[in-house]
Amino acid sequence: MQAIDYVAPNSVDEAVSALAAGGDTARPLSGGTDLIAQLQEGRSDLDTIVDVKRIPELTAISIGGDGLTLGAAASCHSINNTQAIRDAYPALIDSTHLIGGTQIQGRASLGGNLCNSSPAADSIPNLIAHSVICHIAGPNGRRTVAVEDFCTAPGRNVLERGEFLVALEFPKPPANFGAAYLRFIPRNEMDIAVVGAGSSVVLSDDGGTIESARVSLGAVAPTPLFVQEAGEALAGQPVSEETLARAAELAKEAARPISDMRGTIPQRKHLSAVLTQRTLRIAIDRARGTKTVDELGRLNGHG
Repeated sequence: MQAIDYVAPNSVDEAVSALAAGGDTARPLSGGTDLIAQLQEGRSDLDTIVDVKRIPELTAISIGGDGLTLGAAASCHSINNTQAIRDAYPALIDSTHLIGGTQIQGRASLGGNLCNSSPAADSIPNLIAHSVICHIAGPNGRRTVAVEDFCTAPGRNVLERGEFLVALEFPKPPANFGAAYLRFIPRNEMDIAVVGAGSSVVLSDDGGTIESARVSLGAVAPTPLFVQEAGEALAGQPVSEETLARAAELAKEAARPISDMRGTIPQRKHLSAVLTQRTLRIAIDRARGTKTVDELGRLNGHG
């Protein structure tokens, strides 16, 4: 069995130094639910693990007038049990409730889910729908990246040598904002999305017009997709089934799936449209104040 050095820094600067000392064979550990499995299966060859969960900035949850900031290592359990998040960002719970079971959620984090960069990740379409900004630290200082630009290929992202994700910044939701995430899985025993969809809308004060929208898809391309054309098609349009159907068709056209053991290309294209339309309906209901987290949980097959 390979010996691996374990480092648990207490600050961002200490983590940057530890990763620099480890070079190409060092990796940060946020929750470890993916990384440890990869090591056990021989899919990662590392000499040093840098556990960032002791760094206060990486486990902090801050919500206020400017929006929400989640430390990259803040656990899904912590997010699920923060009432202010459930109230202001209910769609976020759509994803955190789906990432493993209760025990996994005690370790797993949205930052780790993003850095694992799976095309089928349950958090990333939702993060894209929320216009999240990624805060990154490394040997050359700090920088930010829009979440839709973070993933570059299956299992790969924009993080350069010695860099790691520090925090996820969610802007304050504007008035009449709503969002939702849904996925389709072939059966409960296969807990990986065949297709996932995240959508958000901002409605007019009377709730009858979509002022702006964002649509994202997972598991239908090498990286999670930001379907910008679908959001643009919704902007300024009345809330109607015809409007939503047009956006769903654009999402279907944008999808570039493959056929594998979980689903076929035609099935995934079809589901891209179906889930986009459903998440838009839920987002609109939430923007109007008529959809609850518990109701969505039942739609996702939980609760």
